[in-house]
Amino acid sequence: MRYALCVSRRNGWFMHEVSIALCLLDIIEKKCREEGCQTVESVRVRLGKASGVQPEAFSFAFEVVKKDTLARNARFMIDLIPLGGTCSACGNRFTTEEAYILECPACGFPSLQVTQGYELEIVEMEVE
Repeated sequence: MRYALCVSRRNGWFMHEVSIALCLLDIIEKKCREEGCQTVESVRVRLGKASGVQPEAFSFAFEVVKKDTLARNARFMIDLIPLGGTCSACGNRFTTEEAYILECPACGFPSLQVTQGYELEIVEMEVE
């Protein structure tokens, strides 16, 4: 059984990245066993800027928790997806590198339909 642990870092604590990394490894190992694979060479995930997951903490957590798993030597790659959406007033489609946006960058209207930026998904695994 695996447990999520709080891991100290210089400016505070992070926990949910460790929990997410543990869940990711559970998914990876389950899929590998179903397919008869012995090792994981690499894992690529899509991570939205507004997902609430810090990429550096997630990468660090994956590196720590992958020991003694099928992914122990796996490369971990993160594709960051910017926050994007459409303004309800002017129809402007936008993307931003910010994690949050409160108004349309074109007209300033405060009603937006978010279309991307919350992703957290496995997009590719290289296995043997």
